[in-house]
Amino acid sequence: MDQEITGFHAHIYYRPETKPAAEAVREQLGAMFDVTLGRWHDKPVGPHPISMYQVAFATEEFEKVVPWLMLNRQGLDILVHPETGHDLEDHRDHALWLGQKLKLNLEMFEAV
Repeated sequence: MDQEITGFHAHIYYRPETKPAAEAVREQLGAMFDVTLGRWHDKPVGPHPISMYQVAFATEEFEKVVPWLMLNRQGLDILVHPETGHDLEDHRDHALWLGQKLKLNLEMFEAV
């Protein structure tokens, strides 16, 4: 299967008690890297089982953003996945997890 990665998403997961850490990570990401910060979702949305926000970035930024997240995630769980146009595979098969791997609600992609 020959797929092209057009970009990446990092989903930064948080709970009410870890939201301050998520805010700090978000602020630093926005200041230090060429990323697009998504909206705060204070409840599960889409396939994501808990609160999160998305950070979108180009393939050229991967080598800067992901190592920084590895060292500066402040104990938060983070999903990093490519954008290939195949949402199920991107979230299920091609995902990189920092911290705990959360169980995603992938049925929404399987029904498509």
